[in-house]
Amino acid sequence: MSKTRRPSKTKSDFDLLNTFWREPVARTVLPNGLTVLVKPDHSAPVASVQVWVRTGSIHEGENLGAGLSHYLEHMLFKGTKRRAAREISATVQAHGGLINAYTTFDRTVYHIDLPSEHTALAIDVLADMMLHSSIDADETAREKDVILREIDMCRDDPDTRLGESLFDTAFRRHPYRYPVIGYRDVFSTVTREELVAYYRARYVANNMVVVVTGDVDGAGVLAEVEKHFADAPRARLAPVLVEDEPAQLAPREAHFYEDVEITRAGLAWQAPGIAHPDAPLLDLLATILGAGDSSILWQAIREKARLVHAIDAQSWTPGGAGLFSISFICDPEKRDPAIRAINESLARCASKGFTAAQIKKVIRQLVVGEINSRKTMSGQAARLGASEVIVGDLGYARAYFERLRKVTPADLKRVLKAYLVPERLTTVSLSPKGEAKKADLAVRATAAFAPEFEEIKMPNGARLLLQRDAHLPSLHVRLLCQGGPLFEAPGKRGATALLGTMLARDTRRRTAAEVAQAIEEIGGVLYPFSGNNSIGLGVEVLSDGADVERGLELLADAVFAPAFKRGTFETEREALLAALAQDEDDVVSHGRKLVRKKFFGAYPLACDASGDAEGVRALAPSDLAALWKRLFVSQNVVLAVAGDFEKETLLPKLKAFLKRVPKGGLAAEDHAGGMPAFPGDFTDTQPREQAVVYQAFPGPGLLADDFYAGEVMDEFFSGMSSRLFERVREEKGLAYFVRSSRVTGLRAGMFLFFAGTSPAHYEEVLREIDAEIARVQSGKIGEDEVERCRVRLKAGRRMSLQTNASRAMQAGLNALYGQPVNDWLNYDKRIDAVGAKDLRDFARLHFKRALRTQLVVKP
Repeated sequence: MSKTRRPSKTKSDFDLLNTFWREPVARTVLPNGLTVLVKPDHSAPVASVQVWVRTGSIHEGENLGAGLSHYLEHMLFKGTKRRAAREISATVQAHGGLINAYTTFDRTVYHIDLPSEHTALAIDVLADMMLHSSIDADETAREKDVILREIDMCRDDPDTRLGESLFDTAFRRHPYRYPVIGYRDVFSTVTREELVAYYRARYVANNMVVVVTGDVDGAGVLAEVEKHFADAPRARLAPVLVEDEPAQLAPREAHFYEDVEITRAGLAWQAPGIAHPDAPLLDLLATILGAGDSSILWQAIREKARLVHAIDAQSWTPGGAGLFSISFICDPEKRDPAIRAINESLARCASKGFTAAQIKKVIRQLVVGEINSRKTMSGQAARLGASEVIVGDLGYARAYFERLRKVTPADLKRVLKAYLVPERLTTVSLSPKGEAKKADLAVRATAAFAPEFEEIKMPNGARLLLQRDAHLPSLHVRLLCQGGPLFEAPGKRGATALLGTMLARDTRRRTAAEVAQAIEEIGGVLYPFSGNNSIGLGVEVLSDGADVERGLELLADAVFAPAFKRGTFETEREALLAALAQDEDDVVSHGRKLVRKKFFGAYPLACDASGDAEGVRALAPSDLAALWKRLFVSQNVVLAVAGDFEKETLLPKLKAFLKRVPKGGLAAEDHAGGMPAFPGDFTDTQPREQAVVYQAFPGPGLLADDFYAGEVMDEFFSGMSSRLFERVREEKGLAYFVRSSRVTGLRAGMFLFFAGTSPAHYEEVLREIDAEIARVQSGKIGEDEVERCRVRLKAGRRMSLQTNASRAMQAGLNALYGQPVNDWLNYDKRIDAVGAKDLRDFARLHFKRALRTQLVVKP
């Protein structure tokens, strides 16, 4: 009768490692402080003998950047009191062994792999090198030349240059910023005396670990180590100050242009050291993101987007502060798109998280990697040395995988969101020289480091925009609606501006004074804004939970429960009338308003959002209440939020806010044809000393195809470096100021030239303006002139988007006007697309004499 076979229990990935944890390792500390680790392994008749010295480039004290550790590593192969220089390697090789060494930031390691019967020889040779190096003067000089050539070779390696640039940029105080090999000019000044002093200070028994693995007898190995190392005295080991790296608060970047054929780039974030509980999770994250062809970044950035030729990720966690990095190789023109795509991919991972299947796959990869690292005696010795010297715990590998055993998708998502944040990002790149000029002239998109806004559409049609930027502990919330003159009743211009002011005053719960007290006592601000096409409120507070609650409460009161009190209304109306009167006292403002009225005629943009005195006087509180009821409907509301927040906490509150918005849509008649309403030449006399001239032409609206050509054209005629300014102000001295500006609605606009001059010269100034317009229409403008405009515009846009408030405003207006929410990312590209021919065509289309309204204001 046959026996039924019981199914064998399937081992987990972690169970595969259990045999390693059970393998005995003998750890002995000799009286002189030398640590000895011995691990017998009789699977192959070979052995690995290693000496780990707890010294590296970060321990060089006042000689940081000199490369003493690396220099000394070379010199220990150049002879001892017992062995000549060539005898060391020759002896090892004669016994079938391989000898080598390496130096890094925090250790120097010497290792010999050879048949196990010669283990005693390896111990003897390494002890002789460690304790009795002669550091011969002639050999020191010769080896300095060798290392200088090595430094030059490193400088010839683009990958090395990029790596050094990354560390130099990512670290500001920690000595990780200095190259291990040293700087050429600093290293070249190192003397033999300095090298010997460093050797005597750091190569002492109580600063070394001897590791032996292989087909050896533990007791015999320990006896050999004692024989050769025990006589070395314990020495004073002065502590070396290693500065902590302060937390990075803002993105950093460095881009280089050299004689290379392809672009290399790296993105890095500050990370904790190897002993931190999150270090294993960061390894797991790096493997998921960038290890292998099935990794997230390889698939998204290389296979699908085709932006890079290769991409990977790694978590570098040494004993101290570390770096989580993503590196890639791409064609030069794809560098910035690749960076944006990487950041977008990380943002998706932070939002969606990771699956159990992804984690299972990567844990298998890490387990396999651990197994593979132990294939050789050398690998096993290296694992032991790192655990002892870097972590200080031989059980580290087991603890590492026990930490991974417990990891969940939520843990991995937390780690990504905790460490891979925009304010801690360092970006470096190395590109061909030909790209340098382009980079100098082109301002990269701000969004390379500012994440895109996430758009959430509510069931009632309201829209919510979110952009997390935690580099400062503040939060900006901006509510926007379409508004402005197009939505005001004829004869009641100025309702938009007065409405905005009133919303920020009394509510049904608080007086205006109480509102001011409530926001100011937490250091926040609540303010209105209004313009040609929009109206809304902005609230800015610290990101502290209680402050955010207060800010949202005040905003909700303002938009859901405005009081429109008669007394406050009359006070604010008088203030608005005073501001309008103040404008009339300024001849430039008076002229701008007058030419605007003549140009637009009955069209609502004849007045700005402040309206005119007649319209403001005609307003009543009921008019403002009616306008707000009309504008504040769900399909006309955008809530843009930017700053430091936790989405899980804030999002429900914002959604609850928007659910309260009354459902409805908004429409406005916009008959924008027939401009200018009053073409021709006009004169206005004022009791002033100066004359001001204006020429108004039709201009594109915000939604027009040639809007960006208008942007460049406005810059072309404005500023101190414009040809118009140079000619009129600098060469002829005809005017104090001369420039252009625009009035832009959604579908209509006005392009305006204006200059302040003397009554005797206004006609000549007008002729100069006409001549410059004619030059542009003839196409006699250089591409260099246009390029300067593009550079200034892109730089100005970049500077304008530095704050949470400005980014929230831009994204909110895009959503409000039916544009892609993140269209602000495309500004540089749209501006770069405008050339000299586009300006010529723009001038020919818009700057026609028959479509000109000219005004001269003079005494």
